[in-house]
Amino acid sequence: MKVARYTAYGGPETIALEDAPIPTPGPSELLIRVHAAPVTAGDARMRSGKVPRGMGFILRLVIGLRRPKNAPGWSFSGTIAGLGAGVTDFRDGARVFGILGFPGGTHREYLLVKADGLVLPLPESLSLAEGAAFFFGGLTAAQAVIDEAMVGPGKRVLVAGATGSVGSAAVQIAHHLGAEVTALASPANHDLARRLGADTVADYRDPPPPGPFDAIIDVMGGLGWKGARPLLPPDGRLVLITATLGQMIGAGLWPRRSGRRVIASMNRETKAAMQRLVDLHQAGGYRPALGQMLPFADLRKAHAIAESFHKPGNLVVEMVAGGD
Repeated sequence: MKVARYTAYGGPETIALEDAPIPTPGPSELLIRVHAAPVTAGDARMRSGKVPRGMGFILRLVIGLRRPKNAPGWSFSGTIAGLGAGVTDFRDGARVFGILGFPGGTHREYLLVKADGLVLPLPESLSLAEGAAFFFGGLTAAQAVIDEAMVGPGKRVLVAGATGSVGSAAVQIAHHLGAEVTALASPANHDLARRLGADTVADYRDPPPPGPFDAIIDVMGGLGWKGARPLLPPDGRLVLITATLGQMIGAGLWPRRSGRRVIASMNRETKAAMQRLVDLHQAGGYRPALGQMLPFADLRKAHAIAESFHKPGNLVVEMVAGGD
């Protein structure tokens, strides 16, 4: 099988595709034939070492000083190609999707996962490509919109960075919950934002609409507290999806500011959170927005696109041509 790995910190050229033996599932393990996996802004940051201010040393301390020791790829979709001893909840050939999270390793043609780990049956309503893209932006968005911004019917919500992996999910979920959604995005992506459920769309390069907004989901950190403060009422909430070390510390030490709440979002990867997102999908509240789809052989090209931080929807590489 082909397996991706990082050879150094740097550009997409530091990604290598190498041959490796197909593993054999041990007790309570599943062998997954990977059909597709997303390439995310997080993948690009891990590879390049270019992270929000103050986080660079921490990143290298965790994943390697000289090169990333984690493997490329965070989530996956595929079919079960082998069952380890004792596995009774899955059948051979079944479609599944899930998360490896840190330390990664889904950018490969086969992988092993624990049967009781972060893996679920893929609903028939989703393609394998959609399954690959399902969790990365969706989990972050659901946590930000539901748990942290506390969005509900009639709330006014601004999503800054509304058409990437996280933003496209946040717009859908906020709309599903009955909020009035304003989306900031590049003009080329305004139609997409409207299709996702945005009531109002504005160019992210212009001054934002005056508000006030009950909640602001700042996906790329472009607004920050300084930009968000005049847009929030005294009881408003700012959720920072991408935050510098200083912003994270500030949100922890000074979460209440003149009544407003500042939250630096830290994604929680649990099976309960995954199931909640599946339930949202089945209720019509979320479907991952697919952007470009590339063959696994073009993984370097996919990284170059992800590194622009302006990709619409979810960028997916397919290990099996045609996805399904």
